[in-house]
Amino acid sequence: MKEPGARSARPGGRRLLPAEDGSAEETGGGFSASGEAGGPGGASTVDRMDLMDTLAGRRVPPAVADAGLALALAAGGLITPIAMPSGGPELRAPDSTWAVLVLLLALPLVVHRHFPLPALTATAAAAGALQAMHYVPQLSGPEGTSIGPAYVGVAAAVFVTAVRGTPRTATLVIAVLVPAASLTEAALAPDGHRLTALLTEAVLLVAAWALGRLARARAAVRNQVLERAAAVEREQTATARAAVMEERARIARELHDIVAHNVSLMVVQTIAADRVQDRDGPKAHELHGAIEETGRATVTELRRLLDVLRTDEEAAADPSREPPQPTVEAIPALVDSVRAAGLRVDLATTGTPADLPAGSQLTVYRVVQEALTNTLKHAGRTRTALTLAWEPDRHRLTVRLCDDGPRPDDGAPRPPAPAGGPGHGLVGMRERVGAVGGSLHTGGRPGGGYCVHAVVPLPTSEDLPYEGHLADAVHPRPAGR
Repeated sequence: MKEPGARSARPGGRRLLPAEDGSAEETGGGFSASGEAGGPGGASTVDRMDLMDTLAGRRVPPAVADAGLALALAAGGLITPIAMPSGGPELRAPDSTWAVLVLLLALPLVVHRHFPLPALTATAAAAGALQAMHYVPQLSGPEGTSIGPAYVGVAAAVFVTAVRGTPRTATLVIAVLVPAASLTEAALAPDGHRLTALLTEAVLLVAAWALGRLARARAAVRNQVLERAAAVEREQTATARAAVMEERARIARELHDIVAHNVSLMVVQTIAADRVQDRDGPKAHELHGAIEETGRATVTELRRLLDVLRTDEEAAADPSREPPQPTVEAIPALVDSVRAAGLRVDLATTGTPADLPAGSQLTVYRVVQEALTNTLKHAGRTRTALTLAWEPDRHRLTVRLCDDGPRPDDGAPRPPAPAGGPGHGLVGMRERVGAVGGSLHTGGRPGGGYCVHAVVPLPTSEDLPYEGHLADAVHPRPAGR
């Protein structure tokens, strides 16, 4: 995708025009990304690309086009005396002055991109001098109307100035130069043909000016369409990048939940098995079995999670590979796994369970998993009360987990604290609960211990708003907090 202001090769071999507000003058060199005109010798990569496009037959650089126009005009001026039919108006024989005036008529167009108004003025003055000195036929006379190369050259210069010029330049051309050229033509015309010459010159130059402004307006509209398309493309890219970052954050949370919980259990169980192996072989064997089971479960969950990162083609070919997510029904099995590590958990469920969306089910499971893991890591084999309170009348599910804190005489093994400081478990829990419209409160208990209190809204058939949907909503605090 190109940068917003970068100039590039456009379909049809055209360039972006300078800004209508006149911030970029119609000078030589390519326009930069900021809209400023570069110097004549400042060839850029885009200019080299333009040359390659020319060699491919798709476009002609403006400098080459100007040179070609000047060459054609010079050739037309040089062959005018030869091409005049016999019996036409009497003209002055070509001489050195005629040759100089023909060159002054054509050569300014070569540098028109650098100096538009001076080039146009020089071309018009040379055409007027050729007519005044009778080197070319009158525009309108007894022999009729004769629009030769000199007049065509002036019209061509007006056209390219109207195309490339800013509004101020175009206004000067139509308000000053066109009337001046028309009055000059009328003054040089023979008696009885002055009005015809004035009108013919005015119509010719006004038509050239109008066609030039129309071409510029169409190019500006095309450029606006291209810029809008580029803006839409940038917006789509930004949206896709944001979606990728959101998915990465989700996967990071899942990895944290899986690894932090299961690996912490494995560390505690390994330390405990090592301590009891000599005096209680069966207990050590049981702990080793729990370690193996926990490790297998961890590998399975990781494999299911990493399967999500498969390509879109794989997903379309095998949609059944989407990993199943834990639900509220899996919480008793989760409690049993931490009980095997020595944590004493009292699980209680009140109320009538209701249907929860998949996202809410996963949130409740991960909150309980993170809270139990934190209790095991920081409080050891303490007593913990876990309550799931279904409250359909209040359209919410309350999850409350409180522990008694570490026991002074408890020598149970605990995993080492992370070297990088506190982890992101509480932040992840708060993000998860907030994402489903719930709230989370955590904190220590005055008598010792720690509580986690989460409220998850239940869906209703009327889809009524729930007062506790916001993360900062006020909810009843658990007792003793």
